[in-house]
Amino acid sequence: MGSAIFRRLTAAGYDNIVTRSHAELDLAEQKAVRDFFRQEGIDQVVLAAAKVGGIHANNAYPADFIYQNLMIEANVIQEAYRAGVANLLFLGSSCIYPKFAPQPMREEHLLTGILEPTNEPYAIAKIAGIKMCEAYNRQHGVNYYSLMPTNLYGPGDNYHLENSHVIPAMLRKFHLARLAMQGDLAAIRRDEATWGDIPFEVKKVIGLAPDSSRLTPESRAAKVLLWGTGKARREFLHVDDLAAACVFVLRMGALPADLGVSFLNVGTGIDCTIAEVAEQIRSVTGFAGEVVYDTSKPDGTPQKLLDVARINSLGWRPEVALVDGLRDAYGGYLEECDGHRLD
Repeated sequence: MGSAIFRRLTAAGYDNIVTRSHAELDLAEQKAVRDFFRQEGIDQVVLAAAKVGGIHANNAYPADFIYQNLMIEANVIQEAYRAGVANLLFLGSSCIYPKFAPQPMREEHLLTGILEPTNEPYAIAKIAGIKMCEAYNRQHGVNYYSLMPTNLYGPGDNYHLENSHVIPAMLRKFHLARLAMQGDLAAIRRDEATWGDIPFEVKKVIGLAPDSSRLTPESRAAKVLLWGTGKARREFLHVDDLAAACVFVLRMGALPADLGVSFLNVGTGIDCTIAEVAEQIRSVTGFAGEVVYDTSKPDGTPQKLLDVARINSLGWRPEVALVDGLRDAYGGYLEECDGHRLD
């Protein structure tokens, strides 16, 4: 997300952009953040940093998710204010909404019901960020507002199979299964070196030995194993579309008061089932084998579709169709791993 926003700002002619990687600046450390703002003379902030992950990561590391995200947003928002920053854009997530919120989810549905248990700690942290921005606006008269994107995907994504989001995880699973069916052990090893260890359950269904030393006869009938039933519905937004929305809102300077909210949903307004997007990924990656659903694993929220009427009314709409975005994401994946993109 941060890289996409940087690309968009650069393309729009902005050349005085200050960034820091996590290795350069730990946003969970208050003194480090305070020193950063004192030294740099920042006049606008886009807070894209966060600890993020899919169902598995959220469920396995709830303390990490709530602590890291609360500390990041608390430090950046407070120290931005202390440094005199008048304009700040905070980026959240559609998971802020109740598990059984009416569909599509409107901004006013926030805090009207219980959250999805598997990502509740992350959602609570993001809700706190929204409310922190609102509180600073009310008390200090600054212009701190938020965008809540739907599920993102695209170049620069995280493809680690234990802590990635749904589309990057599926792209990698389908890619590995295709390589296994083709008997391309060398490519599988390059993939593992680039994107991290392949979990045992994935090795088993693609016919890869536990130590990744060889392909077993089962690889000729490699499968893709996906969590849940495949029936959960999700909305997906290409990261370049989100970056365009961020620059669009930044150029407005402030959200119109008559909108009645301090944050805006950002999405396509169109969703599909996990099974449907899996079939599109099958086509993009060229995998011809079987897809198996592990129904003992959770689906998460049954449906997460955003109502994007407010941001549409201001003049912004997404431009990247899902199938085109998937090809772009897979091309970036291959380029990172093998040095070439799709033809």
